Amino acid sequence: MDFDRRTLLTAASATAALGVAGGAAGSAKAVPSSQIRIGTEEAFSTKEHMKAMKNLVDANPEVIRFDYKLWRMITSDLEADTPKRLLDFENIRIPEMDEYGVTMQLLSLTSPGVQMLDTDTAIGVARSTNDELAGVIKRHPTRFAGLASVAPQNPQEAAREIERAKTQLKLNGIVINSHTNNEYLDDQKYWPILEAAEALDMPIYLHPRTPSDQMRPPFDDYNMGSAFWGYGLETSTHFVRLMMSGLFDRFPKLNVVLGHMGEAVPFWIWRLDYMSAAGVSRGETPIKLKPSEYLRRNLKITTSGQENPDALRYSIETLGAWNVMWAIDYPYQETPGAVYFMDNAPISQAERDAIYWQNAQRIFNIQR
Repeated sequence: MDFDRRTLLTAASATAALGVAGGAAGSAKAVPSSQIRIGTEEAFSTKEHMKAMKNLVDANPEVIRFDYKLWRMITSDLEADTPKRLLDFENIRIPEMDEYGVTMQLLSLTSPGVQMLDTDTAIGVARSTNDELAGVIKRHPTRFAGLASVAPQNPQEAAREIERAKTQLKLNGIVINSHTNNEYLDDQKYWPILEAAEALDMPIYLHPRTPSDQMRPPFDDYNMGSAFWGYGLETSTHFVRLMMSGLFDRFPKLNVVLGHMGEAVPFWIWRLDYMSAAGVSRGETPIKLKPSEYLRRNLKITTSGQENPDALRYSIETLGAWNVMWAIDYPYQETPGAVYFMDNAPISQAERDAIYWQNAQRIFNIQR
């Protein structure tokens, strides 16, 4: 749904000072019970996916580090809280959505997706996962939309799966968990994925995972390679690689989505422009526009796991409210906290509607 950007900006400037004061005081705003809320980074899994990950870990114990430890926990006891929530749709998830007024979840296969599996297994699990996801959406078309899983290990097959996900399964985008075999999407071998995503208007949600091998050593201590720090830095670096490689000149209509308030990329916008103008210290770059122009054109962000009103206000003012979407990061973050954060954020109702649901509908082509 389109909305007036000037209205959003006017409302923002009119309410900013009062809103910050109200937020600091902790006072709750009265948000209509009819408020539409679409969560855009909501994880799920399948028994086949979990079995494939368990087989991987059992055969290759050395891969158990950081997020892989989570997978050992998940695959060893399917009755534990997190795996139960990942596998469930009707018995836990929808009742919790109802309790806290969440209208819809945009579902995506939990990290690291299929990207650690051997190529043939990854292709098969991605296809079956997408089929299962489409079935869930068909049963609950007003409660769920979905992002397709693909196996970047075979870029041509991944491109075909993107087309099938769009034209046959009616899914709404793609999730890729950052690097694949320590490689990044700016590598020309992955261009078929980007070509298909742009041509079919399928945004790529670039989701975090453990830093690649070449980045890992500084993060090995203190569990810094986890969601605490390393996930975000690895994924933000991936996005900046895409931007500085000139990919957004080659694929100008490609939308890339970053969670966690943009993995900190928007907070570097001034310095990215400054250093780019200097040719990144005269190393030169192949890009045609300022980094800030790509950020406002090709980057969309979500609030997943970043319930910080100051960061939200900055993101709105930097990228525009039309580039920000709400997310819970279910089941890794709590639903009530995410709802409370957005209900009480010091923003205008026009901005709230845009972030809560209008942007998600527009960006991911969600039909309600």
